Amino acid sequence: MATHQSAIKRYRQNLKRRARNVDVKSAVKSAIKEVKDTAKAGNKEKAKTALTAAIKLLDKAVSAGTLHRNNASRKISSLTLSVNAIAAK
Repeated sequence: MATHQSAIKRYRQNLKRRARNVDVKSAVKSAIKEVKDTAKAGNKEKAKTALTAAIKLLDKAVSAGTLHRNNASRKISSLTLSVNAIAAK
């Protein structure tokens, strides 16, 4: 355990940030799963709604620094392709 005041403060900050990052990543994973499930079910309107919600969460995660922008971009692209594929059917 840290003994200096600055190290103790840094430890507290790391715990808070880690908890926030875990919450954000969990929400992003849930949103992605919802998009994939609705796309698999073939429900075009629900999938589009879920996609917009997922994109919003991914962009917020990038802004917070939880995810890298290229990672989020890749996920958005993949989800959009899957939703567009059911829309074309």
